[in-house]
Parts: sequence; C-alpha cells; structure tokens
Amino acid sequence: MAKVSINLATGSLQKEDIIVGIDLGTTNSLVAFINPDNSPQVINDTGKGVLVPSVVHFGPAGDVLVGNEAKDFLITDPQNTVFSVKRLLGRSYHDIENYKDFFSYKVIDDDTESLVKIKVGDKFYTPIELSALILKELKARAEHAIKTPVNRAVITVPAYFNDSQRQATRDAGKLAGLDVLRIVNEPTAASLAYGIGLNPEETKTIAVYDLGGGTFDMSILQIQNGIFEVLATNGDTFLGGDDFDRIIVDYWIEKNNLNKAEVIANNELAQQLRLKAEEAKKSFAHQSLFNEKIGDIWCTLDRTAFEELILPKVQQTITCCQNALKDAKLTIDQIDEVVMVGGSTRTALVKKMVAEFFGRPVHDDLNPDEVVALGAAIQADILAGNRKDILLLDVTPLSLGIETMGGLMDVIIPRNSKVPTKGGRQYTTSIDGQVNMKIAVYQGERDLIKENRKLAEFNLKGIPSMPAGFPKVDINFLLNADGILTIQAIELRSGVKQEVEVKPTYGITDEQVEQMLMDSITHAKDDVNQRMLIEARTEGEQMVYTVERFLQKNGSYVTTEETGKTNEHIAALKAAISTGDKDLILKRIDEINELTRPFAERLMDQAISTAMRGKSIE
Repeated sequence: MAKVSINLATGSLQKEDIIVGIDLGTTNSLVAFINPDNSPQVINDTGKGVLVPSVVHFGPAGDVLVGNEAKDFLITDPQNTVFSVKRLLGRSYHDIENYKDFFSYKVIDDDTESLVKIKVGDKFYTPIELSALILKELKARAEHAIKTPVNRAVITVPAYFNDSQRQATRDAGKLAGLDVLRIVNEPTAASLAYGIGLNPEETKTIAVYDLGGGTFDMSILQIQNGIFEVLATNGDTFLGGDDFDRIIVDYWIEKNNLNKAEVIANNELAQQLRLKAEEAKKSFAHQSLFNEKIGDIWCTLDRTAFEELILPKVQQTITCCQNALKDAKLTIDQIDEVVMVGGSTRTALVKKMVAEFFGRPVHDDLNPDEVVALGAAIQADILAGNRKDILLLDVTPLSLGIETMGGLMDVIIPRNSKVPTKGGRQYTTSIDGQVNMKIAVYQGERDLIKENRKLAEFNLKGIPSMPAGFPKVDINFLLNADGILTIQAIELRSGVKQEVEVKPTYGITDEQVEQMLMDSITHAKDDVNQRMLIEARTEGEQMVYTVERFLQKNGSYVTTEETGKTNEHIAALKAAISTGDKDLILKRIDEINELTRPFAERLMDQAISTAMRGKSIE
C-alpha cells in the first residue's frame, strides 16, 4: 500500500491531486477548481454545460442516471425521478409534511421524528445516498475534464443548515468517495469569489442575499484579518425559485379552470406545468409575454402579472433582510457590500427590491449560479496551503461523537472544525421508564464505534421515568483552544446534568491519525451500507415495540380482524429484521404504518371526543 502523508494543520490528506469546490444545490449543482493560471474556474465537462441538474432517475433495470439525462424523465417517469433532494437532507418527515405535494416521488411518512426516506420501486433511499449520487457525478465530470484524480473537496451549505444537515452533507461526500475537508457556508464562499475577505488588512461588513431554487438565505458577515464571522442569518429553507414556478402553475390552473387536486394526482401533467412555468420565468429576462400551450391548456403570462404574483414572496425575503440586520444590531448604512447569489436573483424584480432596500448597487457581475462554487474552489486552495496570506486557524484532525443505538457513531464535532468550537445534539430514550442513559464518547471517522477510539464513558442518572421518546437530553461538546473536550449532558425536563472533561488527542500519534483517515475513505461504502442496515433494524425493533405496546393498551378498541392482521405484519417485520435486507425491513415498516394508521387515527378521534364531552369550545 502506498504511503500517504497528512497535513495535521488541516487534517487533510496530502496527495498529488486537486482539491475541488462543490456547490451542492437544490436545483443544480456544480464543481470548480483553481486552474493553472491560479484563477477559480467552473468545470464544463463534455459540453453538457456547467450546471448539473440535481436530479436522479432510477431505470427499470436498476440503471441510474444523474444530471442532464435524468432531468428528461421528470415528465415521462416522475415517480422514479428524484429532484430537490437538498430540501430533505438531515430532515424528518414532520419537517417537510406541509410540502409533500411538491414531490412527485414517495417520501415515507412513518409519523416519527426520524430522518426521511424516499421509496423508488421496491427500494428505499436516504437523502444522503441520493446526494452522494449527485456528488459522484460531479467527481466523475471533474476527473474527466481535468484528467486528474479528484479525492478531496470543499462542499458548501446554506449558513442556517443545522448540525444534522451539515453531517448529512459530509456523509454524502464520504459515500461518493470524497474526503470532505470542510463544509463552508455559501455566503462565505460567495464573498471569497468576489475577492472580499482575501485582503487581511480589510475590515468589512457585508450582506449576502442568496435566492436559489429551493432555499433563501440572508447572511450578514463581518470580515476582519481574513476571518469570516457570521453576525446573523435569516431565511427560509422552503423559499426559492421553485416557489415562483409553483405560483405560476397555480395561476394557470385557476385561469384554465382546472381541478388542482386532479393536476397534482396526474404526475406527468404536474411536471409538464412545472417545467413550463420555469421556462416562462426565465423568458422574462428578454421578453415581456409568454404564451404557449400544453395540450388544451393555455400557459399565458406577462411580465407585469408575473411580478405581481411573486411580489409577496420577494417581500418575504426583504423581511428576512430586515430581521437579519436587527439580529446583527446593524443599520443599513453600516453594510459595506451587498452580494447576490443564486439563479433566482436574475429576476429583475428581485435585484430592484434588494438594491432599493440596501440603498446601493449590488454585486452581480459574476454568474449568480457559479459564484458559490468559485468561492468554494478558493477555500479549497486556502486549505491546500497555496494562499499564504490567508490565516488558517487550528482545526481538529478527527471527528468527535457519541455512540447511538446499534453501535453507531453520531458525530457532534466533525473533523476540520476550527478550534475552539462547540456542537450539540438532542437525544431521547428508547424504552418506557428508562431512568439512566449511557453516554460513550468516541474519536474517529468510521460509522461503527468499534472501528473508532473510545475517549470516555459516563451515565446520566436520575432521568424522570417517562414513556419512550418523552425525555429530552441535550448533549453538548465544547472543544477549547488547548484541545480539552468538555462533554455536558442535561435532561431538559428535570434539569438533571452531568459533565466530564477529556483530552481527545492524548496518546495518539500522527501515523494513527493518518491511518484512521485512510481507513475511513477506503471503507466508506461498506460503512454507510452497514450503518443503513443497523438503522433499519433499530427502526424495525422500535416499530415492533411500539405496535405491541399499542395493542396491549388499546386492544379493546381494535377489532379482532385488525389485531390479527397487525400481528401477521409484526411477525413479517420480525422475520425481515433477522435478514440483512435493508429494503425488506423498510418495506415491512411501511406496510405496518399503512395498516395501523386508520385505527390509530380512529382511536385518537374517540379520545378527543371523550375528553371534550360536556365542554364548550369558545
């Protein structure tokens, strides 16, 4: 095996390859690198264009298409074509249930806070796996274009992405065969692309207005000595150009006297209208009237009507700008620069309203679709040590996290995080009446804790006896500049608290760190597959426990036939859990959800009517 050296200042592998910058977008994704002239450049491989549509299609023979070719199937085979997967990264079904009509594919409703899954045919996919397919396509295009191996990347995310969403993005990169050196905030990348923050003498306060396909992000950044500090962020993870498209579709449905429910149910027509709306929106850059047909449906819209339709949405973004300024405790005249990011900022009304709000011209010289990827490439160049004038703060070389059910590692502080840093997650109990929680702390890059290095273990005792899922336990990691890690666990309902201190890097050599990083990349695919199987088994066991408890407590309210069918399904799920077939386990869980939902809802209605009997509602 070839020896690979490691840069402990960045925690990155040092190989003769290029570090790329990746903008993993809701609608489109793209990849950039620093070319031989030391300029950032987006990659346009094989003439397919710079933008890679963030779309994945699953064919009948198990073949997978990503990007341009997959986009064609949005109309012809929508139920097997996944788009806007970034909206689902690190999210539970409850997070997105109000938007489920937006997706033409099946997003699994398991009525829990667990992360969403997508069903295509008989297979179940996580947003991490789907994002990895997009990243793998970007990696392949980059390697083909620059004729160099691409194993390392900087990936951007919205500034308001939470820990779960950031970790999901890292996991997707890992599954795609990429060593993700850093997750960078999109506004920071955009600023770098405009050269803002590259001069260490410069002190500036800037506003970054980022309106993409599916997300809006308003960020106020302060740049001092080459260090970017996010003063405030505001935005909406469900507001973007996709919403402009949906407003146009609703307008056409109304003008053509169509039944909205019927249009939504007709996947092919719904997608045709969505794509036609996108076409209309883009056309207003060079014309004032759009007038086309889909069958007997007239798709007519003029620029004035379009601007009236989207005005409330654009006003929503301006309100976010006001809120961000308020949170940052700044006034408009304290903003030095305004940077525009995202394809939807091409809309004339958006530019006009943002410039009017900030009272100054906006930075829109660079292509708004490319600016984040270009900035990510510059950040990658900084991490590679090629820009000596940029301060690179100390980082933690290995991830820190805790053990969760099934012996999995849940990362709290990812490697390459700047030091000092902090991170936290909320957990709960899995068994009724559980009063203690074991917290085991690990360091390493593998998905299974047995492959990582144990740092500490302690018990949080005295959790009040409650049903499973009720206790809320916050676990916080604080890593100081000296590398001392403080772990704090607190049960929020009772205030029960415990704290321990460890030194993560104690007793570990540079060679061991290097080996752990190499192993994580070599075993990435196997690790993720194992993680998904363990998660499916854990979810299945939890489902068995919950449904059996439900029947014990409420047997008198459920018919004999319903009880019999439920027990058959439980037996089928138990049999599936004993196999190594992730998709079969998830299929059985889905079947139990579908079977039990009607009588669970009926029972809830009975309980409410009993509770309300004799009471008036004011």
